[in-house]
Amino acid sequence: MELTLAQLAGQLGVELRGDGEVRVSAAAPLQSAHTGTLSFLANPRYRRHLKTTQASAVVLAEQDAGDSPVPVLVSDNPYACYARAVALLYPQETVSAGIHASAMVHPEANIDATARVDAGAVVAAGVQIGPAVQIGPGCVVGEGVVIGQDSRLVASVTVLAGAQIGRRVILHPGVVIGSDGFGMALDKGAWLKVPQLGSVQIGDDVDIGANTTVDRGALQDTVIEAGVKIDNQVQVGHNVFIGAHTAIAGCVGISGSTRIGRHCTLAGGVGLVGHVEIADNVHITAMSMVTRSIHEAGTYSAGTPLTKNTLWRRNAVRIKQLDTLARRVSDLENKL
Repeated sequence: MELTLAQLAGQLGVELRGDGEVRVSAAAPLQSAHTGTLSFLANPRYRRHLKTTQASAVVLAEQDAGDSPVPVLVSDNPYACYARAVALLYPQETVSAGIHASAMVHPEANIDATARVDAGAVVAAGVQIGPAVQIGPGCVVGEGVVIGQDSRLVASVTVLAGAQIGRRVILHPGVVIGSDGFGMALDKGAWLKVPQLGSVQIGDDVDIGANTTVDRGALQDTVIEAGVKIDNQVQVGHNVFIGAHTAIAGCVGISGSTRIGRHCTLAGGVGLVGHVEIADNVHITAMSMVTRSIHEAGTYSAGTPLTKNTLWRRNAVRIKQLDTLARRVSDLENKL
């Protein structure tokens, strides 16, 4: 969609500096932008590209406005403002309602007349699909599942165990909701499967990335509150609770019965053992291993930063010697 800068500024509620009649219809990075595109500056490492950008306008913060050679939209949160601008420039296409001839829909499923079910989808008995929901090609919606208004299962998504999906939820390709949790009891040297009897509850405005798995609860439900954003290839174990507006990056593993607070962030590759509790506003850096509960807000890290292999090998040897060295120091202190 093509908009003038005046129209954009008005809809975004931000200050415009420059010619309001300039038109933009696309978005691009500062360094590769051209006439007719909107760009943004949020990360200082890209500031060097601002003075030479060919964009028609840039979204940026007040402190950078004076260095822009083109009109600017001034925001105290340029990245979020840019995201809203792009949503205006690239509005979602209206999808027609209806059920594809190759879809398999149980006669006892309740599908709103404004919903869409694409080719090859399977919808079981007792399913309730709300207004304007999109069930993409190859999706499987199991018995008793409820999906709220404006939600979208993109493609090859599986939702089982009578899961409850809120409004405006997006489940990307390959997502599995409601698979059995990993409950096993050891009996005389063999593993006995523990029946998984709970389900999954997902709140409004949740976004779950490709090939992420959210297990059903063993007895109580696995719960993902409103506004949670989960990246690709994340494992959410059974009985996990994730608080509202928490963001979880790719390849995180969350073991069963873990409780994560609201407004937390887990960077890529973080691992959490089971039955720990994470307070609100906790931020865990990439590749950290969480083995104990965290009761105070803040930023936490674990692991060894990347170094040259020769230095890492020397340090690895010294780590093995730490206990002996600590005991020797303690003995020396006692003698003094």
